[in-house]
Amino acid sequence: MLSRLSISNYALISSLDITFPDGLVIITGETGAGKSILLGALSLLLGKRADVSVFSDSTRNCVVEAEFSDKDGQEYILRRVITPAGRSRSFLNDEPVTLSDLADISHKIIDIHGQHQHLLLGDPDFRLSVIDNFAGTAPLLEEYRSVFSEHAGLRDRIDALEKSLAEAERDAEYRQFQLDRLRQARLQPGEMEALDVEQKALAHAEEIRAGLDAAYSALNPQDISVAGQLKEAENRLSRLSAYDPRMDSLVQRLLSCRIEVSDIEQEIGEAAGGITVSPSRLEEVEERMSLLYSLERKYGCSSVEELMALRDSLETSLGSTEGMRDELAGLRSELERLDGRRKDLAAALSEKRRAASESLSLKLQETVRSLEMPRAVFRAEVVARDSLAFSGGDDLEFLFSANGGSSLREISRVASGGELSRVMLALKCLLAEYTSLPTMIFDEIDTGVSGRIADKMGGMIGRMGRSMQIFAITHLPQIASKRGAHYLVYKEFTPDGTASTGIRRIEGEERVMEVARMLSGSELTSAAVENARGLLSEGDSQ
Repeated sequence: MLSRLSISNYALISSLDITFPDGLVIITGETGAGKSILLGALSLLLGKRADVSVFSDSTRNCVVEAEFSDKDGQEYILRRVITPAGRSRSFLNDEPVTLSDLADISHKIIDIHGQHQHLLLGDPDFRLSVIDNFAGTAPLLEEYRSVFSEHAGLRDRIDALEKSLAEAERDAEYRQFQLDRLRQARLQPGEMEALDVEQKALAHAEEIRAGLDAAYSALNPQDISVAGQLKEAENRLSRLSAYDPRMDSLVQRLLSCRIEVSDIEQEIGEAAGGITVSPSRLEEVEERMSLLYSLERKYGCSSVEELMALRDSLETSLGSTEGMRDELAGLRSELERLDGRRKDLAAALSEKRRAASESLSLKLQETVRSLEMPRAVFRAEVVARDSLAFSGGDDLEFLFSANGGSSLREISRVASGGELSRVMLALKCLLAEYTSLPTMIFDEIDTGVSGRIADKMGGMIGRMGRSMQIFAITHLPQIASKRGAHYLVYKEFTPDGTASTGIRRIEGEERVMEVARMLSGSELTSAAVENARGLLSEGDSQ
């Protein structure tokens, strides 16, 4: 229930803080007093867009706060703050939330039935909500929607994977050709550098061998070994070292030179022996180098290592294509399973809805007939959809005739505005029995009706107030006189002529005078006052 409402800087309300009881709450007031302002401010908590042009003071924030409690005793404090610049902040129990979160919570604890809400009768989702609340399908519907959403998400995932696979397969043949060619090349890291060295050696083999031979001859002129001459000199100086110690260092130096020259002579000989003059091998090396250069140019690589990286990438991508096919097969199998589950749940929903439709039709028809439409016929008909939707596989049609069942047609096409209002009230009355909404607001739904119809509608609203909190914003005395807490919305003016809206609870004689005003207009008569007393007495007895 709505236990407290606080409004600051909204339209004609500078500051207002008021509490409300449970049960029926009647709100009346003269035209223009500001009854709609209260509803407009409350609508901000239901997610309505804020219009800063209605702020009474353009320099201050507009703040709307309401305290609610649901049927389980859970308490909620909802608050919305709107700055003069139009920025909005929302709070739930003093914790920041999004406006969407605020709207979700408020719609679960309060329902506003306005003058034009009968237009909901043409909304397929609203019609289905009626049968679902009546039939108690909430757990089944929740399970169906979970499976439906999972199915839809999986379908999107499959579509994306199919697209990716199609793109991959479009050039798979070419990529396979590239991979085969790179595999056949038997690439090795550092290969190009090794081939470059070998090619130079093979291409200049004769020149290298001649140079080596000449160097060897220089170390052995006329078959006299330079190393042997160094040995001879070493021996001669060694014999002199007994007479002159300086000779020892010279001997050691000659020894080092002889060893180094001997090593060089040996390596030159080995190098010369290892030189191969092989035109066929040179051709092989140059062909291999040409192949590698050709592959590098063709695939935009600058080294054999980059070619190897490309080969590995192609192997991975072609392997992933196979993986994508396997994954797709698995997902399609899961989609088929979910589709079967989705269809089973949709069928179970349809069965529950069809089973409840006849009882719903009879109850609504009975209620509608009690509102001065004794020959009205109402039928809620479950119709199969062409495809499954988030709400299941059904639509619910409301068929109606005000004058018997011979010409039942879709209600929005045949019912007048007054008839639609009464049908909508009957629906809300029925839903109040089957939903956990703690609070419902009726905003002048009695517009266009009077007399006995108004009295019947008032009685229905009054009975609803026995099991939940009902706000009835009304201009009809037949409704205002029903048993409940009566609040008066009024407008007052400050000495400088500024208007402001207020609201207060009225009782006793003050309430009698308000009902009398509603009966007679601005000029009260004694007959109107007596009539008001009678209406209030009757309302208290109901």
